[in-house]
Amino acid sequence: MEDVAVQPKSEAKSKEKSKELSKKAEEILKSIEGLTVLELANLVTALEEKFGISAQVPMAVAGGVGAAAGAAAAAGAEEEKTTFTVVLSKVGDNKIQVIKVIRELTNLGLKEAKDLVEAAPKSVKEGIGKEEAASVKKKLEESGATVELK
Repeated sequence: MEDVAVQPKSEAKSKEKSKELSKKAEEILKSIEGLTVLELANLVTALEEKFGISAQVPMAVAGGVGAAAGAAAAAGAEEEKTTFTVVLSKVGDNKIQVIKVIRELTNLGLKEAKDLVEAAPKSVKEGIGKEEAASVKKKLEESGATVELK
């Protein structure tokens, strides 16, 4: 029998996609791979602002569901929020401890975490569930920071 190397689907797909990309696009992709999470988030924000687009996936709503939601909103009923953004409002007196907690929560490097803390008010995590948001808020508040959930 002949030995055959098996590639995971993700590698096979990425090789197929790279064949479709121009050299310029491949260079951009390689540059993006080297970015930190914070740098990538800032890049996405800058692209959204520059080109007037959104990286958010639009939600398709069926006609019946949309009508029911509209009627509920008209009746004054509020839906419970399912995703939250944790915003670091103020650092407080214990800046070093806040930086440590930010690093723990976001896996950022020391410099990126320090920059995020110094840029307060700044969002720490976006689009997270209620339990995770409460946990993040609790950890940051324990370290002396002031935090808001949006």
